[in-house]
Amino acid sequence: MVEQYLVDYMYVIVLLIMGIICGLAPLLLSVFFAPRHLYSKTRETYECGMDPYGSAWNIRFDISYYLYALIFLAFDVDVLYLFPVATAFDTVSAVRGISELLIFVGILSLAIVYAWVKGVFTWPNRRKAC
Repeated sequence: MVEQYLVDYMYVIVLLIMGIICGLAPLLLSVFFAPRHLYSKTRETYECGMDPYGSAWNIRFDISYYLYALIFLAFDVDVLYLFPVATAFDTVSAVRGISELLIFVGILSLAIVYAWVKGVFTWPNRRKAC
C-alpha cells in the first residue's frame, strides 16, 4: 500500500521536474546561442521592412481601430462559450442543444447587424490636407 503511494508521488515529482526543465530549457538555450552583438537595426521598431521615421508618440489613431478591436474581443470571447456547448452536446438532447446553439449564434448575429446598421464597419473618408 505504501509502495503505491510512493509510485503515485514519483509520477507527480517526475512530471514536475520535466515541466521545470521544459520551461527553463528555452531560456537557457537563448542565453547560450543568442548573438552577443546587437546591431542598430535590431534595436529599431519593426515597421514591416520600411525604415521608420519620426517619433511613435505623436501618432493618433482613429477611433475606428479601437472599435474594430473591441468588437473582435467581444466576439472572440463569445465564441469561447461555444466550446462548453460542444463538449456537453452528447449529454443533452439534440433538439435542445441545437436550439440553444442557434439562439446563441442568432444573438451574436443580431449584434453584428446592429453594429453594421450603426455604421461601425464603415471607414470614414479621409481628405488629405494640403
